[in-house]
Amino acid sequence: MVFKKLLGSLGVGGPTVDTALQLGAAVPGGGLSGEVRLKGGNADFDVEHITLELVARVESEHEDGEAEGALVFERFTVAGGFTLAEGEERSVPFGVTLPWETPVTELYGQDLGIVLGVRTELSVAGARDKGDLDRLTVGPLPAQEAVLEALGQIGFGFRSADLELGHIRGSGQRLPFYQEIELSPAPRYADRINEIEVTFLAGPDGLEVVLEADKRGGLFSGGSDALSRFTVGHHEVQGRDWVTEVEGWIQALVEARAPHGGHGAYGHDGGHPGHHSGPGMGTAIAAGAAGVAVGVVGGMVAAEVIDEVGDFFEGDEEEEGGDEG
Repeated sequence: MVFKKLLGSLGVGGPTVDTALQLGAAVPGGGLSGEVRLKGGNADFDVEHITLELVARVESEHEDGEAEGALVFERFTVAGGFTLAEGEERSVPFGVTLPWETPVTELYGQDLGIVLGVRTELSVAGARDKGDLDRLTVGPLPAQEAVLEALGQIGFGFRSADLELGHIRGSGQRLPFYQEIELSPAPRYADRINEIEVTFLAGPDGLEVVLEADKRGGLFSGGSDALSRFTVGHHEVQGRDWVTEVEGWIQALVEARAPHGGHGAYGHDGGHPGHHSGPGMGTAIAAGAAGVAVGVVGGMVAAEVIDEVGDFFEGDEEEEGGDEG
């Protein structure tokens, strides 16, 4: 996807900028490349810097309910300190490294409903202009894919995914938000849990896998939450019986007692402990002959995702409009 934005703060005749990202999905901790294409205006302009911002749509919980908005979680200055001559066309290639905790937006080519974007900031002659958001697609790391595929083979189904503002206590989380992937229970666990939430916190050496179960109550007891955390090295993906291992994780989670005082060491700082939303995009992680695929239930999913992303980006642009600082 390519976007074009007139440097509005300089008015008609200012330079324009197009940013093109590499084709295909990036991965957490991996490279993101592309080029920023500049076209000079009706005079020479001094370009102070060209900066890329990684932006995410993040949810937060307040006393009055939930809210969501755009959050910049990384910035890269890719060029600057040159003069763009009148009418000059210049291409600035770039290559940056995504944070390890960059959320996953798709699995097996199916959109998970996570909205990430890359926004280009052009600073010229003391005026800054933020361009439109360009959709960023991020696929899973091999270890993330292995865990999700094992859950699918066990029988868990995908409900929804979102980004929550806050910090998981006791973890090595670095970004100010974390991704939750909400799964419906496998049939053999449906009498004991309502859903499971999976959070991946990736780093250079591997993953922290945080599992939270919303456990059903009994005849004389209410429901409760249980959390467990596991570590997986990036080099440990091959030659491992993931279904058996993940099944063991689920068994331990189901049998675990809720810690005194709620989430204990693995609670959510600034998040919303105990929050469990219902079905989201209506997709399901299901086991198939060639492994696990994300199946789309209903024909409106893709259109809904596109509309949602468009609305979010357009709303952000409107908020940015007229900002000449």
